[in-house]
Amino acid sequence: MNLAEVLEGHRVVVCVGSGGVGKTTTAAALALRAAMDGRRVLCLTIDPAKRLATSLGLDTMTTEERVVPSSLFEAQGLECSGELSAMMLDTKRTFDELVERYASSPTARDRILNNDIYRYVSSSLAGTQEYMAMEKLHALRQGDHFDLIVLDTPPTSNALDFLDAPERLVAMIDSPAMRWFVQAFEGAGKMSFNLLGKGAAFLLKGISHFTGGEFLAHIAEFVTGLNELFGGFRERAAKVSESLRQDDVAFVVVTSPAPMAVREAIFFARHLANSGLADTGFVINGMRPLLREPSANRDALRVALAQLLPEDANVDDALTRLETALDDERLLAVGDRIEADRLRSQVGEDKHVIEVPAFDEDVHDLAALAELARYLVGERRTEAIS
Repeated sequence: MNLAEVLEGHRVVVCVGSGGVGKTTTAAALALRAAMDGRRVLCLTIDPAKRLATSLGLDTMTTEERVVPSSLFEAQGLECSGELSAMMLDTKRTFDELVERYASSPTARDRILNNDIYRYVSSSLAGTQEYMAMEKLHALRQGDHFDLIVLDTPPTSNALDFLDAPERLVAMIDSPAMRWFVQAFEGAGKMSFNLLGKGAAFLLKGISHFTGGEFLAHIAEFVTGLNELFGGFRERAAKVSESLRQDDVAFVVVTSPAPMAVREAIFFARHLANSGLADTGFVINGMRPLLREPSANRDALRVALAQLLPEDANVDDALTRLETALDDERLLAVGDRIEADRLRSQVGEDKHVIEVPAFDEDVHDLAALAELARYLVGERRTEAIS
């Protein structure tokens, strides 16, 4: 299955991979192409660079859905028969919506939302962003406004965090340490070590000497509030995790030809398979073309080069440096080719692997995104050039 078929046959396309491999730009290009083909598309990104907003013709990315005006497509000679919207994730706002949905009462809701520990956890705790990205995706799927949602997963050194986020969130809420705080706080509505075992009480009292009792009280209040929500969170996390295993969800693994990035892409593909999730395509960004050796002999090249250089230039020295640069570039291209072949051999010959060439300039507008998309859907292919 090529990526054109992936876009046409799925409701959700999730772009995954390590940081710095062009994942966000790939997601935007796929979303753009689907919109040009007549679908109503949302590109949901997590931490977009400024140049992504510029590429889409927007002054900035916001946490609200913003439609890319059709006039911007027309200005660059592009036809868009569908609709392209873009938005970035607001982690805290998404967490707040969960609290509001599952709180047992307005009082319980406000107690959590106004808690200082919650304010930190809801925006800064490791793993929260990954889970909230999945939560937002799950919520968007419940509506029918978009034919396709393209999700750019969080920038992280470990792309596996994204898939494990629901389970890790539940494990955090239901951990022994959390239950200590709940037990110490329940009943009187304030910190009390009397209900704890001697060991646990001694430990928490020791911590309080360093942090202060008020800090522990804030933690206990936060944990107790989450404990009230635990059933709702646990059920919701299970639904969010299961939603990624539906037939209308496709995963596209994005990498660069760098050995470390390819190694992580292979590892991630195996994790997808072990988790019951099917990868439907691989994208290798930044492939250097294998330049051909010059067909003319060295004497002919020297004559041609002399016509381009100043009269006092050392033609032989310039030619030698050009030959060295060509050899270096060809060596890098061969390395890219080796890594691409390694990826194919590890993920299976039946997997569709798309190679995208290294562009001379950054993708900076809709036209450049559309050109990138042509490679992604197979209309253009990376080739050796003369």
